[in-house]
Amino acid sequence: MSSPATELVRLLTVRGESLAVAESLTGGLVAAEITAVPGASKVFRGSVTAYATELKHRLLGVDATLLAQRGAVDPQVAAEMAAGVRKALGADWGLATTGVAGPEPQDGRPVGTVFVAVDGPLTGPSGSAGGGKVEALRLNGERAEIRMESVRSVLALLLRELAGEQTGNERAQDTERNGGF
Repeated sequence: MSSPATELVRLLTVRGESLAVAESLTGGLVAAEITAVPGASKVFRGSVTAYATELKHRLLGVDATLLAQRGAVDPQVAAEMAAGVRKALGADWGLATTGVAGPEPQDGRPVGTVFVAVDGPLTGPSGSAGGGKVEALRLNGERAEIRMESVRSVLALLLRELAGEQTGNERAQDTERNGGF
């Protein structure tokens, strides 16, 4: 069985799409996981590790007022990080991680609070967003465990998005084959 990163690289390669990553609490671990896969250079544009809050605004375009009011550990911040890295690095898909790995709480959030996000291309006749999803996680464990589970979770989020699009496309093809019903 292949790893989630291997499957992501394979799917994105087949689709001819690219990926960029914005990381905070994971500190580059998502990018490392992806680039460990042979052939990742075909799909991986790069990453921004914006560990400091002000870099989330300056490099990724996260709204400064949002950061000032809610802090860096927030679902909307994660969404804006994913959209910002996608735009900044010219990728089809953007992933983001932000949260509290510990040992101390941050921005009023307890250790283990994590938000992972994906932002993707517009798809379908309605122009609905292929990405633009955020997942809230409440993780247990030590700092290293929280960080690694955050990596697994953000990769799984994109895999679900890609699988959902593929499933929708397969349904459309099946409808055409069966007379459009």
